[in-house]
Amino acid sequence: MHSQSEDDEEETETAVRAWPSQLKERPASSASQASYVVNERLQELVKMFKERTERAKEKLIDPDDSDDDTPTPPPVPPEEPEEDAQPASPVREMEEQQPQARLCCKVTPPRWIRALLHYRFPASIDPFTNLVYVLWLFIVTLAWNWNVWLIPMRWAFPYQTPSNIYLWLLTDYLCDLIYILDIMVFQPRLQFVLGGDIVFDKKDMRKNYMKTFRFKMDVISLVPLELFYFKTGINPLLRFPRLLKVMSFFEFNDRLEAILTKAYVYRVIRTTTYLLYCLHCNACLFYWISAYEGLGSTKWVYDGKGNSYIRCYYFAVKTLITIGGLPEPTTLFEIIFQLVNYFVGVFAFSIMIGQMRDVVGAATSGQTYYRACMDNTVKYMASYRIPKDVQNRVKTWYNYTWQSQGMLDEQELLVQLPDKMRLDIAVDVNYDIVSKVSLFQGCDRQMIFDMLKSLRSVVYLPGDYVCKKGEVGREMYIIKAGEVQVVGGPDGKTVFVTLKSGSVFGEISLLAVGGGNRRTANVVAHGFANLFILDKKDLNEILVHYPESQKLLLSPPAIDPPQLPAVPWTPYSSFC
Repeated sequence: MHSQSEDDEEETETAVRAWPSQLKERPASSASQASYVVNERLQELVKMFKERTERAKEKLIDPDDSDDDTPTPPPVPPEEPEEDAQPASPVREMEEQQPQARLCCKVTPPRWIRALLHYRFPASIDPFTNLVYVLWLFIVTLAWNWNVWLIPMRWAFPYQTPSNIYLWLLTDYLCDLIYILDIMVFQPRLQFVLGGDIVFDKKDMRKNYMKTFRFKMDVISLVPLELFYFKTGINPLLRFPRLLKVMSFFEFNDRLEAILTKAYVYRVIRTTTYLLYCLHCNACLFYWISAYEGLGSTKWVYDGKGNSYIRCYYFAVKTLITIGGLPEPTTLFEIIFQLVNYFVGVFAFSIMIGQMRDVVGAATSGQTYYRACMDNTVKYMASYRIPKDVQNRVKTWYNYTWQSQGMLDEQELLVQLPDKMRLDIAVDVNYDIVSKVSLFQGCDRQMIFDMLKSLRSVVYLPGDYVCKKGEVGREMYIIKAGEVQVVGGPDGKTVFVTLKSGSVFGEISLLAVGGGNRRTANVVAHGFANLFILDKKDLNEILVHYPESQKLLLSPPAIDPPQLPAVPWTPYSSFC
């Protein structure tokens, strides 16, 4: 086949070469010129086919190196434009460029969409710490509130009409789907504690959920009473079992309050919502009674003017809060309904006021305790006729301590926690400061952890004496925030050195073996200073369990005062 194709190509070449000589002998004409152009074009095509055949042979022999060694084909000369050819339209050029633009542009989805696509549903869910579960409880609570608020309203008011019935039903069945997903997907995956162990097994979690009272309530809430629609018509009251999923609402409240920093704000909003819902139900009942007796049939019922829900809600507010100014009921049914309204209103409103008082009281309990302590202290100082200067300093200490810490005593707040939890909190809050103290470099890490639990935080006012010259030193000080000054000299006001955050003083008295060591200088707070205090008794109880750290602290390099250059006075550590 190759030889036959080569013979054909040679014959074609000889035929092509014969054309120019023949054209010279013949007279020139338009037909001969056209055939000459066609002949040249055929010759070029034959050359291209030959080169293409050679490249194909090379690829079959060596497919790896053929791409590098293959010569580039010569550029094809542009064709002569024909007179009848029409220029390409700009619309066609745009259509040809659009696919290339689509291939070049890469659409990047937002981050939340990518996170949602990569999210994998967990096999087990921790109901106390999983924020996704809290978000799901919020969705379930929205579905439950849809049924709680709109079932009585659709039953009483004429808002459900044949023109919008499909929208109501669509939302109803969407809420039912959320209920089903909660029962089938989320609740059977909740972890639980059995004998002190957290259970992760799928079968055990599913069995535990099916044994609970909540599972029974969830199943009853999905009883399909809507089948009676075919007989009674679409009556919203047949969806009343959906309200039994109230346990999800209470669980959502507990989980949300656990993660909020100011949970009392949500408690106030929730208590207000309870009151609004009572008024909502009363407004629905009032409109139903008015429609039962006939709109505008008496002076007491709703007359059918204006917005029906707003007018009936206004009546409910005046009734339950017992404002007065309502028309007198005329029939026996109206009188009984109004009496029940008054009794329920007084009872419900008193409960709401009491609950609101408890919520606000719990939110401000810390500030109330601070005010009580301050008032009792001021009363005590006034009864013993303490000088006004001292009273003002005491009041300043109370105000600054409350504003800076939000409490008067940190230890009192943590006293109810287990020892391990108090250690974790102390490490997170104070370890960065204590670990930088050069005195404790090289000591056992666990010894430092035990020491953190014994530290007391004390606030000193500007000018307060932290320790005075001549007194027996029984504690060591670590500056948490602020500055202190070591003063002395003949007048007692010469500033020897200023100590800043992270500095330690008083360690000589704390580590003295032969008993208490008297202070040799005064240390005064320069501005507001927050200090950690470590008692000698607490330190000795800790060092009993860490003898190596005790030897390190009592060694001469640890207790010798540092030598400060060009200072003719005793260093600050020996003062205290």
